[in-house]
Amino acid sequence: MTDPRLQKEAVLRVGEVTEVTGRKISVTVDKDKNLSELFFDGDLIRNVAVGSYIDIRKGFFSLIGKVDGEYARPDATHPAEASKVPNAKRSLSISLVGYVDRSGTFYGGTKELPLVGNEAFLLTSEKVHQIHNLVSKDAIPLNVAVSDYEGFEISLPVDGLMNSHIAIFGNTGSGKSNTVALLYQSFIEAMRQRNQASFDERVRVLFFDFNGEYSRENCLTPDKTVYNLSTRHDEGDKVPLSEAGFLDFETLAILSDATEKTQRPFIRRALGLANRIGRGEGSRAHLQNTLRMQITQILQMADKERAFLLIDYMRQILPEREEGGVEVPLETDLEWHNTTAQFRFNGDYLPSSPEVIPETEIYQRVDAYDFAGDIITDFISICYVQLIWDVLSNRAQNEHIAPAINKLKSKQGDIRKVFDPQNVGDIFARNIVVMNLHDVNIEMKKTLPLLISKRVYQEQKDRADTDSALSIVIDEAHNILSYESSREAESWKDYRLETFEEIIKEGRKFGVFVTVSSQRPSDISQTITSQAHNYFIHRLINHRDLQSIATAVSYIDKITEESIPTLPTGTCIFSGMAGQMPMKLAMRPLPDMQQPKSTTRKLSDIVPSAQADVIDPDT
Repeated sequence: MTDPRLQKEAVLRVGEVTEVTGRKISVTVDKDKNLSELFFDGDLIRNVAVGSYIDIRKGFFSLIGKVDGEYARPDATHPAEASKVPNAKRSLSISLVGYVDRSGTFYGGTKELPLVGNEAFLLTSEKVHQIHNLVSKDAIPLNVAVSDYEGFEISLPVDGLMNSHIAIFGNTGSGKSNTVALLYQSFIEAMRQRNQASFDERVRVLFFDFNGEYSRENCLTPDKTVYNLSTRHDEGDKVPLSEAGFLDFETLAILSDATEKTQRPFIRRALGLANRIGRGEGSRAHLQNTLRMQITQILQMADKERAFLLIDYMRQILPEREEGGVEVPLETDLEWHNTTAQFRFNGDYLPSSPEVIPETEIYQRVDAYDFAGDIITDFISICYVQLIWDVLSNRAQNEHIAPAINKLKSKQGDIRKVFDPQNVGDIFARNIVVMNLHDVNIEMKKTLPLLISKRVYQEQKDRADTDSALSIVIDEAHNILSYESSREAESWKDYRLETFEEIIKEGRKFGVFVTVSSQRPSDISQTITSQAHNYFIHRLINHRDLQSIATAVSYIDKITEESIPTLPTGTCIFSGMAGQMPMKLAMRPLPDMQQPKSTTRKLSDIVPSAQADVIDPDT
């Protein structure tokens, strides 16, 4: 009676090794194994083909190789028709990707090479699972995909994947958004099933959603906080930002796009002045006395250009006054005498008659000054007070400092629309937060993620509880991580990129993990792209994008790389530290109610058939 094991091996045998050149192996296929499918034990088994795996037996080791290509080798037994495919031997070009040891554990990499004459076999389903099993016995699995070629369920480990930096790339319509939502939805469900109280308390996830894709009620999880921000109107949600949070050096430097050498030191000086003046009892009188001292110095200056420049700064601080419906200028009662280069008031030269200065319009206007009750407006006034001091002491020049104040003024309305300085609450009302930036203008789309990321990153670094984690997910990451942006100053772009590069390079030790998703990996800083630990690469067509992937993910083989432009929707190449080797995965599609709002609109639904609108008179 035939041994079932021998019968099984006879069916699964493909051929034998005929050439070994480094990791490149040639296997000559047996004549009876040239069909596309084999029938064994009541099942159809897919025969070996390009892209599939093969098992080369060497003693107790199973050396696992991937079929890179196949060709017809002339058969010496039929010399007259050796070049014809039916009379030629089929030969496979194999690249070794790993091995299975005696314990049945798969390891990526090359430990041994086969010998000429070693037999090659199709992989059994058990061995396929061994190769694709990324989850150890005690690990938490995420059931998110199936292997593209064999169709077996693939689980990805929480530890090794979700506690790493992840890069998800793919052209529009390739399934990229589904992958982002699927990974985090599976992660949130698995961790809450494990211990919801600990997960909600210790793990925070922050999504920056540029297109409003993940703000749907059931996307990611129903138990989340969504900030629907808007710079178009005042009805959008507002991010909590206390006055102390606003009067923070890094916050102000980001909002004012302050440059490193001149404007950031000025912001620091203005912030110091604001802290000295304060906002409590006596603060108003303190600031009024400061303004009176400055006005006294201005009106005794001999430099006309600087004097009127400083009066113009005073105009930004002091309240307006009208007579008969007409605004009264600050310098209405002042006269500049060019010959003597000094101000004159009612015939008195002010440098020699300082006692009459309190009678001037500009001096008396100080009595009406009061705080605006708005932290942004009040700080802008403090900035002008500090700038006046700097100009009076020749410490700064207007053209270097004024742009930072003007930038803060230009963003003043947008800041009020997206931030709430009166709210001292935490951004994370729940541990899953989505920042919907769909209705935010381009300038604030660049500023908000930087400001909020820097804030939550610092909070995570300062947390006394080390058993905590923060995941920052940046969808459409080319919006803020591009190094080719022409809409901003070079110094500001460098600061923005350096900030995120610091988070992705140093954040892991503080429990901060970053996920970036983009259609254009070539537009993203290579420092950020190369720092990712795990990659999900969907269909990419652009040559620069493919080149960027080839540079960043050096362990993807040539055949896998060449398949990226033709990947079907939902299929991706997974490669990284969570796996032993690159794998082609078909990601599980989410149900309609849980999908991100990124599906392509059908024109047939937008313009329905006219016949569908015809009402049957018999109904």
